[in-house]
Amino acid sequence: MSPKDARSDTGGTTSIENLDLKLEVIVVPVSDVDRAKEFYRRLGWRLDQTPPGIVQLTPHGSGCSVQFGPELTPVAPGSAMAYLIVSDIEAARNALVSAGVEVGDIFHPSPNGPVDGPDPERRSYFSRATFHDPDGNTWLMQEITTRLPGRIEAGVTSFGSASELASALRRAAAAHGEHEKRTGERDENWPDWYATYMASEQTGAKPPE
Repeated sequence: MSPKDARSDTGGTTSIENLDLKLEVIVVPVSDVDRAKEFYRRLGWRLDQTPPGIVQLTPHGSGCSVQFGPELTPVAPGSAMAYLIVSDIEAARNALVSAGVEVGDIFHPSPNGPVDGPDPERRSYFSRATFHDPDGNTWLMQEITTRLPGRIEAGVTSFGSASELASALRRAAAAHGEHEKRTGERDENWPDWYATYMASEQTGAKPPE
């Protein structure tokens, strides 16, 4: 048997490349559980049912949750850093500020270091903003609308929330408008065009023209 294969109790084998390992929870080190709970609830994150001694919250549209509790980790409070993916960095920042969260200014990387403001071309992965929880744990928001190739399996297209789907539809509508300008005629098959465009954003495939 190949070292990349593992045999199950039922006799089957699973290649390590095909082994599903879904990231479920990140443990965030905090010094005051109640204070942290209030802060993350203010972000609009869902409070999940958990065993005693564990607090778990899930961001809207996320498949991964955060946990904290008095005995979950020996790591120093405030030492964690994680990314939050958004489809519109400006809208996300405005929503958090309106909820009373202190968020840093939007910036984007350049060869000479960080530059104020969103990426001028609004390229995926470039526009960012950070905020911190009461202990100083860092959350970096990153705007992603089009994934790099290979990040999502071909043929798999999903949206974590209605707002994420709406943002994708708006981008598809804008791109389709440019498509009709180029062709000079109305596209009666726009649903197929929309679907192909939205799937290409997620898989990194070439979008329709």
